[in-house]
Amino acid sequence: MLRQAQGERTWGLHALVRHPDTPSSKVEGVSVQLLSADASSMMIEFSVRGRSHVLVPEPAAPIRNDGLWKTTCFEAFLQPDHAASYLELNFSPSLAWAAYSFAEYRAGMSDIEPRFAPEIWLSQSDPDLDYLFLSAEFDVADALNGPFRLGLSAVIEEVDGTKSYWALAHPPGAPDFHHPDCFALHIPALGSP
Repeated sequence: MLRQAQGERTWGLHALVRHPDTPSSKVEGVSVQLLSADASSMMIEFSVRGRSHVLVPEPAAPIRNDGLWKTTCFEAFLQPDHAASYLELNFSPSLAWAAYSFAEYRAGMSDIEPRFAPEIWLSQSDPDLDYLFLSAEFDVADALNGPFRLGLSAVIEEVDGTKSYWALAHPPGAPDFHHPDCFALHIPALGSP
């Protein structure tokens, strides 16, 4: 788990909810911890219970890559208060990443070029505990300068091909991480006391 350094603020551990229409054959749960390192970057850590059953993409260079959501992938959505626009950040266990800006719900998508590429770390617990951890630190300085809503989600593909979709909250209908109902955490401001 992430360790809180002096001067950093944590918003606790949050259990993600599996979408009811996407069963999981072996994964028992997904949770996430959010940590704000400072006003310009964020760090999050996802943990998956059932590591031995998760299909983990082969390690690759930590480069930008589209389509990460087609297999095991972890995501963060950030939407400034009172704005239609939002950001989508994808983190793969392969260490690849993607970042997009949307002008409004699923419209006006464009790539984001952050000041620095996200840093992603993958680790696992003792086999008896069966946890997979993915930590990511990413730049938000140019995107957020006040309160915002945060959506945290995961696509988990298991070795048998089963896919489940996990989020803080789900709207009615099919899984849709872009839906405002999924942006379930309100963050006053990064770096605020």
